[in-house]
Amino acid sequence: MVLNVNDFHKKGKCIYEKTEEIFGNPLMGYAPDARRENVSEDITLLYVDITWKELEPECGVYDWDTIEKENQFFRWRSEGKHLVLRFICDDPGDESHTDIPDWLYRETGKDGDWYDNDYGKGFAPDYSNTTMIRRHTQAVKAMGERWGSDSLISYIELGSLGHWGEWHVYYGAGIRRLPLVREQYVKVWPEAFPNAMILMRRPFCSAKKYGFGLYNDMAGHPEDTKTWIEWIENGGVYDQTGETDVIVPMNSFWKKAPVGGELNSSISMRRMLVKNLNETAELIRSSHTTFLGPKIADKSYLDGYQTLLKNMGYRIWVTQAQLKQALGKATLILTWENDGTAPFYKNWPVVVTVTDSSGAVIEEKTLDWKISELMPGEKNVTTVKLDTRGLLDKARSDRNICVEIRDPMTEKAAVRLANKELDQKAQKKQMIVFKSGE
Repeated sequence: MVLNVNDFHKKGKCIYEKTEEIFGNPLMGYAPDARRENVSEDITLLYVDITWKELEPECGVYDWDTIEKENQFFRWRSEGKHLVLRFICDDPGDESHTDIPDWLYRETGKDGDWYDNDYGKGFAPDYSNTTMIRRHTQAVKAMGERWGSDSLISYIELGSLGHWGEWHVYYGAGIRRLPLVREQYVKVWPEAFPNAMILMRRPFCSAKKYGFGLYNDMAGHPEDTKTWIEWIENGGVYDQTGETDVIVPMNSFWKKAPVGGELNSSISMRRMLVKNLNETAELIRSSHTTFLGPKIADKSYLDGYQTLLKNMGYRIWVTQAQLKQALGKATLILTWENDGTAPFYKNWPVVVTVTDSSGAVIEEKTLDWKISELMPGEKNVTTVKLDTRGLLDKARSDRNICVEIRDPMTEKAAVRLANKELDQKAQKKQMIVFKSGE
């Protein structure tokens, strides 16, 4: 947005319009597989799943280099993108195999169930095995030591238990039910990844206890999504164990923690994105979804792709601005609104800079504001006093005010605001520019 200071003299405040343009933004939207070579400009998240066998081929020896190279950690960090991580112990496939390391299979006494059923072929470990639990804790701590110190991995969808890490097994096909050991697999994650936001597949009491988000791997499926929402609203019975008190109501959790997941595989893209697009979009919106991946909307159905993207996450914009001056100094007052379906969950710094005509920074201030408090449909007002003198003096025309939301990982402006007035140059820099004169 480019604003001439004369507008403040004429109006006292400036009112802005929001754009209907659809675009991606950090920590929200689609999260395709991190191994992709090409991603579109609207992609800011990538999805990484790691089997234990890939992670630790030998006891205590972690194959960081292969995992980071295959999933392009260096590339995504350099491009300012972030990752969603899921750790998996059982990934059904076309051939008989284990997804825990061979050494662990032997060390646990081969404790578990081989299967060959409608899900595929594989091995379901006995998650109550004490060696399994102890080694899992060690593996998660090792991942935390490697990746937990910054925000490249911004979301963790808790896996570990069940097929695909989804906290269920096909016990109807003879696999033993999940044991009552969830907490043993949960508690190590927030300790290992203090900067990541963690999500669980169901509203377990552990999710409520730790303030986790939730993910829905059947997003876009009406019946399954409605069941998932009913769990969130009312709690329910955990069919894997028969427990009646571990799936609990978490009605307003999305105000503090995100919703993720991926589009389901049982309904065709055409049905979700064309025939039932309005219903699919409403399911995404009513779930307060922030991101979906690795199965994302097919871009060949462009209208459906964009519609779902517009109904995910935050859409923050500045509705009005005031610049008041007293004793030669100015106060910048901004009104912010969120037209999205979820908050921006991280309190990234919102920075105001005063620059001269060459772009050199004269003054920089960080707003005393937690942007995560800006809920959908609400407005927040921020105020910052600027020490640079004469910003509103008509004789001065070499001062500009820029407002930007910075990603701490890159220390650069990162969030594009949904302001209609943003010019192309400002959009690329992800900032608002208030010009002090022509």
